[in-house]
Amino acid sequence: MMGSTKIVGSMDEIDITLEDDGERGVERPETAEQDNPVLQALRRLATRAMGLTGADIERIVREARLKARREKRRLTYADIEAGIRGHRPPVPYDIRWRFAIHESGHAVVHHALRLGSIKGLTIDTKDGGHNAVTFATNAPDTEDWYGRLLAMLMAGRAAELIVLKTVSAGSGGAEQSDLARATRIALDMEQALGFGGNLPLLYLHHRDPTPVLSADPRLAARVHQRLELGQARATEVLMENRPVFDRLVRALFDAEVLDGAAVIAILTAPS
Repeated sequence: MMGSTKIVGSMDEIDITLEDDGERGVERPETAEQDNPVLQALRRLATRAMGLTGADIERIVREARLKARREKRRLTYADIEAGIRGHRPPVPYDIRWRFAIHESGHAVVHHALRLGSIKGLTIDTKDGGHNAVTFATNAPDTEDWYGRLLAMLMAGRAAELIVLKTVSAGSGGAEQSDLARATRIALDMEQALGFGGNLPLLYLHHRDPTPVLSADPRLAARVHQRLELGQARATEVLMENRPVFDRLVRALFDAEVLDGAAVIAILTAPS
Protein backbone atom coordinates (compact mmCIF):
# COMPACT_ATOMS: atom_id res chain seq x y z
CA MET A 1 0.00 0.00 0.00
CA MET A 2 1.71 3.18 -1.28
CA GLY A 3 -0.43 6.16 -0.01
CA SER A 4 -8.90 12.03 11.22
CA THR A 5 -10.21 10.33 7.86
CA LYS A 6 -8.03 8.13 5.75
CA ILE A 7 -7.39 7.97 2.05
CA VAL A 8 -5.80 4.58 1.58
CA GLY A 9 -4.51 2.86 -1.52
CA SER A 10 -2.80 -0.41 -2.27
CA MET A 11 0.42 1.55 -2.49
CA ASP A 12 -0.62 4.52 -0.49
CA GLU A 13 -2.34 5.38 2.74
CA ILE A 14 -3.05 9.00 3.43
CA ASP A 15 -4.29 10.22 6.81
CA ILE A 16 -6.55 13.24 6.48
CA THR A 17 -7.21 15.46 9.49
CA LEU A 18 -9.28 18.61 9.17
CA GLU A 19 -7.75 21.71 10.69
CA ASP A 20 -8.69 25.37 10.77
CA ASP A 21 -5.87 27.35 9.22
CA GLY A 22 -7.92 30.50 9.76
CA GLU A 23 -6.97 30.76 13.41
CA ARG A 24 -4.38 33.44 14.10
CA GLY A 25 -2.31 34.19 17.15
CA VAL A 26 -2.90 30.76 18.64
CA GLU A 27 0.24 28.97 19.69
CA ARG A 28 0.10 25.41 18.39
CA PRO A 29 2.16 22.58 19.90
CA GLU A 30 4.43 22.40 16.87
CA THR A 31 5.61 25.99 17.39
CA ALA A 32 7.67 24.90 20.38
CA GLU A 33 8.47 21.44 19.12
CA GLN A 34 11.88 22.29 17.68
CA ASP A 35 13.04 23.27 21.18
CA ASN A 36 11.62 20.21 22.91
CA PRO A 37 13.63 16.99 22.42
CA VAL A 38 10.84 14.86 23.88
CA LEU A 39 8.31 16.17 21.36
CA GLN A 40 10.84 15.70 18.57
CA ALA A 41 11.38 12.08 19.58
CA LEU A 42 7.65 11.43 19.80
CA ARG A 43 7.08 13.02 16.39
CA ARG A 44 9.83 10.85 14.91
CA LEU A 45 8.29 7.72 16.42
CA ALA A 46 4.82 8.68 15.26
CA THR A 47 6.09 9.22 11.73
CA ARG A 48 8.02 5.96 11.78
CA ALA A 49 4.91 4.11 12.99
CA MET A 50 2.58 5.36 10.24
CA GLY A 51 0.63 2.48 8.76
CA LEU A 52 0.89 0.26 11.83
CA THR A 53 -2.19 -0.82 13.75
CA GLY A 54 -2.75 -0.31 17.46
CA ALA A 55 -2.07 -4.00 17.99
CA ASP A 56 1.24 -3.69 16.11
CA ILE A 57 2.33 -0.79 18.32
CA GLU A 58 1.30 -2.58 21.50
CA ARG A 59 3.31 -5.65 20.53
CA ILE A 60 6.38 -3.58 19.57
CA VAL A 61 6.35 -1.66 22.87
CA ARG A 62 5.89 -4.87 24.86
CA GLU A 63 8.82 -6.56 23.09
CA ALA A 64 11.02 -3.48 23.51
CA ARG A 65 10.18 -3.30 27.23
CA LEU A 66 11.07 -6.99 27.70
CA LYS A 67 14.36 -6.46 25.87
CA ALA A 68 15.23 -3.50 28.12
CA ARG A 69 14.39 -5.53 31.23
CA ARG A 70 16.61 -8.40 30.15
CA GLU A 71 19.43 -5.91 29.69
CA LYS A 72 18.60 -4.34 33.08
CA ARG A 73 18.10 -0.82 31.79
CA ARG A 74 15.31 1.65 31.12
CA LEU A 75 13.25 1.61 27.96
CA THR A 76 14.34 4.26 25.47
CA TYR A 77 12.83 5.86 22.40
CA ALA A 78 15.57 4.18 20.37
CA ASP A 79 14.33 0.75 21.55
CA ILE A 80 10.84 1.48 20.23
CA GLU A 81 12.14 2.89 16.96
CA ALA A 82 14.32 -0.19 16.48
CA GLY A 83 11.31 -2.37 17.21
CA ILE A 84 9.24 -0.57 14.58
CA ARG A 85 11.95 -0.96 11.97
CA GLY A 86 12.52 -4.61 12.89
CA HIS A 87 8.80 -5.26 12.51
CA ARG A 88 9.03 -4.60 8.79
CA PRO A 89 10.83 -6.67 6.15
CA PRO A 90 13.37 -4.92 3.92
CA VAL A 91 11.98 -3.53 0.67
CA PRO A 92 13.87 -4.19 -2.61
CA TYR A 93 15.68 -1.19 -4.06
CA ASP A 94 13.50 -0.75 -7.15
CA ILE A 95 10.23 -1.03 -5.20
CA ARG A 96 11.42 1.41 -2.54
CA TRP A 97 12.39 3.83 -5.30
CA ARG A 98 8.90 3.62 -6.80
CA PHE A 99 7.33 4.14 -3.38
CA ALA A 100 9.45 7.26 -2.86
CA ILE A 101 8.43 8.65 -6.24
CA HIS A 102 4.75 7.94 -5.61
CA GLU A 103 4.61 9.45 -2.11
CA SER A 104 6.68 12.48 -3.09
CA GLY A 105 4.26 13.15 -5.93
CA HIS A 106 1.35 13.32 -3.51
CA ALA A 107 3.27 15.64 -1.16
CA VAL A 108 4.50 18.07 -3.81
CA VAL A 109 1.04 18.51 -5.36
CA HIS A 110 -0.65 18.78 -1.95
CA HIS A 111 1.76 21.56 -0.99
CA ALA A 112 1.76 23.37 -4.34
CA LEU A 113 -2.05 23.47 -4.52
CA ARG A 114 -2.28 24.73 -0.93
CA LEU A 115 -4.57 22.00 0.27
CA GLY A 116 -3.22 21.97 3.82
CA SER A 117 -0.18 20.87 5.77
CA ILE A 118 1.94 17.73 5.64
CA LYS A 119 2.60 15.80 8.85
CA GLY A 120 4.88 13.11 7.50
CA LEU A 121 5.87 10.69 4.75
CA THR A 122 7.10 7.14 4.98
CA ILE A 123 7.98 4.31 2.62
CA ASP A 124 8.84 2.08 5.56
CA THR A 125 5.55 0.27 6.15
CA LYS A 126 4.59 -3.32 5.61
CA ASP A 127 2.24 -2.27 2.81
CA GLY A 128 4.46 0.30 1.10
CA GLY A 129 4.20 4.06 1.50
CA HIS A 130 2.07 6.34 3.61
CA ASN A 131 1.23 10.04 3.65
CA ALA A 132 -0.14 11.98 6.61
CA VAL A 133 -1.63 15.27 5.42
CA THR A 134 -4.23 17.75 6.63
CA PHE A 135 -6.86 19.72 4.78
CA ALA A 136 -7.83 23.20 5.89
CA THR A 137 -11.49 23.59 6.85
CA ASN A 138 -11.60 27.24 5.81
CA ALA A 139 -11.13 26.48 2.10
CA PRO A 140 -14.07 27.36 -0.16
CA ASP A 141 -16.16 24.28 -0.99
CA THR A 142 -15.99 24.87 -4.74
CA GLU A 143 -15.54 22.81 -7.87
CA ASP A 144 -11.97 24.10 -8.08
CA TRP A 145 -11.21 22.80 -4.57
CA TYR A 146 -12.50 19.34 -5.47
CA GLY A 147 -10.46 19.53 -8.66
CA ARG A 148 -7.34 20.19 -6.62
CA LEU A 149 -8.21 17.27 -4.36
CA LEU A 150 -8.49 15.02 -7.42
CA ALA A 151 -5.10 16.26 -8.64
CA MET A 152 -3.53 15.35 -5.29
CA LEU A 153 -5.08 11.88 -5.38
CA MET A 154 -3.83 11.29 -8.92
CA ALA A 155 -0.37 12.72 -8.20
CA GLY A 156 1.23 9.43 -7.14
CA ARG A 157 0.32 7.82 -10.43
CA ALA A 158 1.39 10.95 -12.34
CA ALA A 159 4.75 10.94 -10.58
CA GLU A 160 5.40 7.33 -11.54
CA LEU A 161 4.63 8.12 -15.18
CA ILE A 162 6.96 11.12 -15.19
CA VAL A 163 9.97 9.34 -13.73
CA LEU A 164 9.50 5.66 -14.55
CA LYS A 165 7.29 5.94 -17.68
CA THR A 166 5.14 3.14 -16.25
CA VAL A 167 2.55 2.85 -13.49
CA SER A 168 2.09 0.17 -10.88
CA ALA A 169 -1.22 -1.13 -9.61
CA GLY A 170 -0.57 0.72 -6.36
CA SER A 171 -3.00 3.53 -7.16
CA GLY A 172 -5.89 1.11 -7.45
CA GLY A 173 -6.92 -2.37 -6.49
CA ALA A 174 -8.74 -1.61 -3.25
CA GLU A 175 -11.82 0.15 -1.95
CA GLN A 176 -9.69 2.81 -0.26
CA SER A 177 -7.14 3.24 -3.06
CA ASP A 178 -6.29 6.51 -4.78
CA LEU A 179 -8.36 5.59 -7.83
CA ALA A 180 -11.31 4.39 -5.77
CA ARG A 181 -11.38 7.58 -3.70
CA ALA A 182 -10.92 9.78 -6.74
CA THR A 183 -13.68 7.95 -8.61
CA ARG A 184 -16.12 8.43 -5.74
CA ILE A 185 -15.27 12.13 -5.48
CA ALA A 186 -15.60 12.66 -9.24
CA LEU A 187 -18.95 10.83 -9.22
CA ASP A 188 -20.14 12.99 -6.32
CA MET A 189 -19.14 16.06 -8.32
CA GLU A 190 -21.36 14.84 -11.17
CA GLN A 191 -24.33 13.61 -9.15
CA ALA A 192 -24.40 15.07 -5.66
CA LEU A 193 -22.41 18.30 -5.34
CA GLY A 194 -24.03 20.40 -8.04
CA PHE A 195 -21.09 20.40 -10.49
CA GLY A 196 -22.43 17.86 -12.98
CA GLY A 197 -22.32 18.25 -16.72
CA ASN A 198 -25.87 16.92 -16.96
CA LEU A 199 -28.78 17.95 -14.70
CA PRO A 200 -26.47 19.56 -12.10
CA LEU A 201 -29.31 20.53 -9.76
CA LEU A 202 -30.21 16.93 -9.01
CA TYR A 203 -28.88 15.23 -5.88
CA LEU A 204 -28.48 11.53 -6.62
CA HIS A 205 -27.20 9.54 -3.68
CA HIS A 206 -25.19 6.37 -4.25
CA ARG A 207 -23.51 3.85 -2.00
CA ASP A 208 -21.41 2.07 -4.60
CA PRO A 209 -20.15 3.73 -7.78
CA THR A 210 -19.63 0.44 -9.61
CA PRO A 211 -23.26 -0.33 -10.59
CA VAL A 212 -23.98 3.35 -11.23
CA LEU A 213 -21.06 3.82 -13.62
CA SER A 214 -21.45 0.39 -15.23
CA ALA A 215 -25.07 1.17 -16.12
CA ASP A 216 -24.42 4.65 -17.52
CA PRO A 217 -21.52 4.88 -20.03
CA ARG A 218 -22.02 8.62 -20.55
CA LEU A 219 -21.79 9.31 -16.83
CA ALA A 220 -18.76 7.03 -16.61
CA ALA A 221 -17.11 9.01 -19.41
CA ARG A 222 -17.69 12.31 -17.57
CA VAL A 223 -16.29 10.88 -14.34
CA HIS A 224 -13.28 9.47 -16.17
CA GLN A 225 -12.68 12.84 -17.81
CA ARG A 226 -12.49 14.45 -14.37
CA LEU A 227 -9.90 11.85 -13.35
CA GLU A 228 -7.91 12.54 -16.52
CA LEU A 229 -8.01 16.27 -15.79
CA GLY A 230 -6.84 15.60 -12.23
CA GLN A 231 -3.91 13.52 -13.45
CA ALA A 232 -3.04 16.14 -16.07
CA ARG A 233 -3.08 18.89 -13.45
CA ALA A 234 -0.89 16.81 -11.14
CA THR A 235 1.56 16.20 -13.99
CA GLU A 236 1.72 19.92 -14.74
CA VAL A 237 2.37 20.78 -11.08
CA LEU A 238 5.10 18.16 -10.76
CA MET A 239 6.85 19.31 -13.94
CA GLU A 240 6.71 22.93 -12.73
CA ASN A 241 8.25 21.84 -9.43
CA ARG A 242 10.58 19.16 -10.79
CA PRO A 243 13.74 20.18 -8.87
CA VAL A 244 11.83 20.18 -5.56
CA PHE A 245 10.14 16.91 -6.46
CA ASP A 246 13.48 15.26 -7.28
CA ARG A 247 15.01 16.44 -3.99
CA LEU A 248 12.10 15.07 -1.99
CA VAL A 249 12.23 11.71 -3.79
CA ARG A 250 15.93 11.34 -3.00
CA ALA A 251 15.54 12.41 0.63
CA LEU A 252 12.59 10.08 1.21
CA PHE A 253 14.34 7.18 -0.49
CA ASP A 254 17.44 7.65 1.67
CA ALA A 255 15.69 8.30 5.00
CA GLU A 256 12.61 6.12 4.40
CA VAL A 257 10.72 8.35 6.88
CA LEU A 258 10.40 12.15 6.93
CA ASP A 259 8.39 14.11 9.45
CA GLY A 260 6.39 17.17 8.44
CA ALA A 261 9.12 19.65 9.29
CA ALA A 262 11.67 17.80 7.15
CA VAL A 263 9.25 17.61 4.21
CA ILE A 264 8.39 21.31 4.39
CA ALA A 265 12.08 22.23 4.63
CA ILE A 266 12.67 20.42 1.35
CA LEU A 267 9.57 21.82 -0.35
CA THR A 268 10.38 25.39 0.60
CA ALA A 269 14.18 25.37 0.14
CA PRO A 270 15.54 27.70 -2.57
CA SER A 271 16.06 25.89 -5.88
